[in-house]
Amino acid sequence: MKPWLQLVFLTSVFLIWRAEAEFFTSIGQMTDLIYAEKDLVQSLKEYIRAEETKLSQIRSWAEKMDVLTSKSTSDPEGYLAHPVNAYKLVKRLNTDWLELENLVLQDTTNGFITNLTIQRQFFPTEEDETGAAKALMRLQDTYKLDPETLSRGNLPGTKYRSSLTVSDCFGMGKTAYNDGDYYHTVLWMEQALKQHDEGEDTTVSKVEILDYLSYAVFQFGDLHRAMELTRRLISLDSTHERAGSNLRYFEKLLEKEREKSSNKTVATTEPVVQNGAYERPLDYLPERDIYEALCRGEGVKMTPRRQKRLFCRYHNGNRNPHLLIAPFKEEDEWDSPHIVRYYDVMSDEEIEKIKQLAKPRLARATVRDPKTGVLTVASYRVSKSSWLEEDDDPVVAKVNQRMQQITGLTVKTAELLQVANYGMGGQYEPHFDFSRRPFDSTLKSEGNRLATFLNYKDEPDAFKRLGTGNRVATFLNYMSDVEAGGATVFPDFGAAIWPKKGTAVFWYNLFRSGEGDYRTRHAACPVLVGCKWVSNKWFHERGNEFLRPCGRTEVD
Repeated sequence: MKPWLQLVFLTSVFLIWRAEAEFFTSIGQMTDLIYAEKDLVQSLKEYIRAEETKLSQIRSWAEKMDVLTSKSTSDPEGYLAHPVNAYKLVKRLNTDWLELENLVLQDTTNGFITNLTIQRQFFPTEEDETGAAKALMRLQDTYKLDPETLSRGNLPGTKYRSSLTVSDCFGMGKTAYNDGDYYHTVLWMEQALKQHDEGEDTTVSKVEILDYLSYAVFQFGDLHRAMELTRRLISLDSTHERAGSNLRYFEKLLEKEREKSSNKTVATTEPVVQNGAYERPLDYLPERDIYEALCRGEGVKMTPRRQKRLFCRYHNGNRNPHLLIAPFKEEDEWDSPHIVRYYDVMSDEEIEKIKQLAKPRLARATVRDPKTGVLTVASYRVSKSSWLEEDDDPVVAKVNQRMQQITGLTVKTAELLQVANYGMGGQYEPHFDFSRRPFDSTLKSEGNRLATFLNYKDEPDAFKRLGTGNRVATFLNYMSDVEAGGATVFPDFGAAIWPKKGTAVFWYNLFRSGEGDYRTRHAACPVLVGCKWVSNKWFHERGNEFLRPCGRTEVD
């Protein structure tokens, strides 16, 4: 294929699916960037070959003229005595040198620059780079990885090892700094400084690193260390005005602290340091520690007593005719609330077809604002998703029908099949699948423990416009294995379920009374290594009144 045809084809592929930036939210779409970069490398190599050919011609001309002028300058009159030499001198200066000038001025960059210009509009943006940096920090926090581990690329299950340079670490620190995140600023600037001190070649100066690091340390109230770092900066650059000003300011603050300490009027507070690092600040998520521990496989409350209540069996969908001969393998993942896993739900061929259908339609996954009911993107949900209808391909209808047969619930009132692909550090922090109703303080069931601090009285009915009631159940298909991370966890009761390609997990979000089971608050853990694909079907209340009738109590 001709280079310009390849370019047109590649551009067309980009235009088909790219409606916005945010490559970092989907590994599936980031793979296209690999091929785009490969195309640019080929274009660059063609430019280099053209430049080398051009320089070779110029070098040949120069060598020839060097020999000729050496001869002519040794005896100019004798040389020009020959009429042919005289003619050729005039011709060279009038024509040949002009041709050489045109050769030198010939622009061989056109093809490469044109290609680069066209493709640049499809490149990741500043938003992508920031998102990718924050994704690494998210992995760092969730899986308790120190900057050294990430910088050296020592991650489990990795096939291709890669490391971060001083410049990369410095960029991570700057991203955190610009976001007001001094905790990660300190960690990454320290790593950049460490690698710099080890002699790594870089264009980033120690002065630049120390400038950010000293101020971030000061933000933690560590005045002594801030002064130490600032003095080191000044020793490298005594003309650094901001550092000099900061040092004088720090010295004044330290003097005031000493006065207060000597007067014993105010107790000075030292910054909390754990394992040589400052304590990570608290954030908006109340169950952060529990959630992240489960993601690491810690704190799972699978006791021997509970384990004895879990079984494996063949499931025929309550004697569904389609499953009597070929039942599904069913395994209990948790007893209460009951969560089950089904094996061999989707074949590899079906999975690839679903991914093929979904990939061009992937868009940043959204969440519903609890106050306004409006769909919006959020930092706690990092993935891209698309919705598939049965008319899109027979395989969609086939998978939908299979989920109906397994669950015994109707898909007529269920939502479309949602397909999601998780990007760098892709996650969905703890959330409910069902729409919350005002919390009834008189309901003292175990399933409402989280509702005591999660107030949803102002949340609108998210599914009112559908007219199909609330989400009664979730059927989650795992369409890929994940080398590390990516578990589905339930912080309220301490369960962690790990992805297995071709399997699916199922649970009810509502009690038989229609009340929400708050124990089912769950999360998709950040993907540490790998590419996570899932699809899910949300079944709704309407149409299932007799398929799953009410119980005798409010929490049956």
